[in-house]
Amino acid sequence: MAQGAGAHGRMYRGVDTEQRRAERRERLLEAALDEFTTRGYHKTKIADLCAKAGVSTRNFYEKFASKEALLLELHAHINTVAMKRMLPVLESLADTDALTRITTLVDVFVSAVTSDPRYPRLNYVEAPGISQAMERQHQDWFTRYVDFIAAECDRAATAGLAPVRDYRLTAIALVGAVTGLVREWQAHEPPLPADAVANEIREIFIAAITRPA
Repeated sequence: MAQGAGAHGRMYRGVDTEQRRAERRERLLEAALDEFTTRGYHKTKIADLCAKAGVSTRNFYEKFASKEALLLELHAHINTVAMKRMLPVLESLADTDALTRITTLVDVFVSAVTSDPRYPRLNYVEAPGISQAMERQHQDWFTRYVDFIAAECDRAATAGLAPVRDYRLTAIALVGAVTGLVREWQAHEPPLPADAVANEIREIFIAAITRPA
């Protein structure tokens, strides 16, 4: 029988309501990540997600307005994970030369997105083109990465390690190159070594940033 839990809500078998809701949400996110990247977004039904997560459709709609809303959250989460891994490293490299900063950050990013092959599958295969909302969110993250890389390129130029020029188009090209390589990594059979992918991206970055103006 449920017991009162004061300000923390009702208790059921020792677990309060908010905790159970949070656990259901996490199970739905994990189920969606798995189903969207194996069965495919379009073929996955909400009923499939609920069955895999062990929740009711009512529980689903308590957390997400639609299947698309769940995809949007997963896409944002994956990109946030990568960015959160890079920012502390960026702070720790404040006194490091600009090119070392850039190549180290590339390694961190690749490590984050290849930590689970479902991540690039969802971000670069399943999510694009789903809806206008998804395209806006994808473009927003694309722009964040471009701004991030362009700022690091400018830092390298200021330090005399690269020519002084407008690096905006270079940054756009580099984000595209990373996307293409990581997408190929998740699709390739047999799997490509993640460190080989990271090394290729590092070399592309250095060549693009240090080429003559």
